[in-house]
Amino acid sequence: MTTTINAGGELTGDYVLDPTRTRIGFIGRAMLLAKVRGHFDDFQGSAHLDGDEPSRSDVRLVIQSHSVQTHNTKRDDHLRSGDFLAVDEHPAILFASTGVERITGTDFRVTGDLTLRGVTGPVTVELRLTDAESDAPGGSRVGFTGRAVIDRTHWGISWGRGMVGRKVMLEFAVAATRA
Repeated sequence: MTTTINAGGELTGDYVLDPTRTRIGFIGRAMLLAKVRGHFDDFQGSAHLDGDEPSRSDVRLVIQSHSVQTHNTKRDDHLRSGDFLAVDEHPAILFASTGVERITGTDFRVTGDLTLRGVTGPVTVELRLTDAESDAPGGSRVGFTGRAVIDRTHWGISWGRGMVGRKVMLEFAVAATRA
């Protein structure tokens, strides 16, 4: 049996991502305005959430860059190459929050540093709390969806000018359990 909890103090605690229920994806533009969708299969993340004072919350995410998937082997290999993710030199993509603020009751803005290809830059992620529940044994689960738009050239990814769009939308559907 589960009971729903709100975005207040009941959320406070340390959480780890549930990789089987979390999706970290992206959408980019390719030639002829076609959208290319992809995701990462291998990642770990943790968060300390403070439901009463979100500014005391902290989020960390590590994505294994080799795990990029678009369901096109040739494109995936190209994304792993030095033209894009350079996975041999930079095996991990890192995100560490620098600030969290509540926008509305269930909407949050998470700012942080994204390290991609060895370059660190600021990113703002808009998140919405979509699920929060506790179960009888005392465990808690939370779900968030969110997105951020980045300019890939800020991280040194400049291949394909005119063929590949500069803006990439990052999409998150996150499930986490209290540690």
